[in-house]
Amino acid sequence: MLYKFKSKAAADLIMLEPQGRQILEIIGKTPGANGIVTAAQIPGAIAALEAAVKASEAQPPVQEGQDAEDEEEPGGRAETVKLRQRAAPFIEMLRKSAAEQADVVWGV
Repeated sequence: MLYKFKSKAAADLIMLEPQGRQILEIIGKTPGANGIVTAAQIPGAIAALEAAVKASEAQPPVQEGQDAEDEEEPGGRAETVKLRQRAAPFIEMLRKSAAEQADVVWGV
C-alpha cells in the first residue's frame, strides 16, 4: 500500500505504507485511507516532525548484531535511511503549503 500526499502548493509525494504511517503518527494523525492536515494544523505538524527528527538523532545508532567490520562488506548497507531523510520531503511540502495557506490531503 502507498500513501499519496497532495497539496495545491507542492508536487505530490508518495510514501510506502510503513513510512507514511510513521509520519502521520508523529504529527498526531490517525493513519487511514484518507485524511487532511489543514493549513492551521501545519505549523504544529512541522514542529512535531522536527522534534521527532531531533529525538531520533539523539539516540545511539542501532547495530543489529553487526560488528564494525561487517559494515564494510561489499553489497552490505552501512547505514539505514534515517527519519530526517524520510521526513524532509514531507516537511518541505508542509512549508510550501503553509506559505500558500493550502491544506495537505492524503489517500491510499
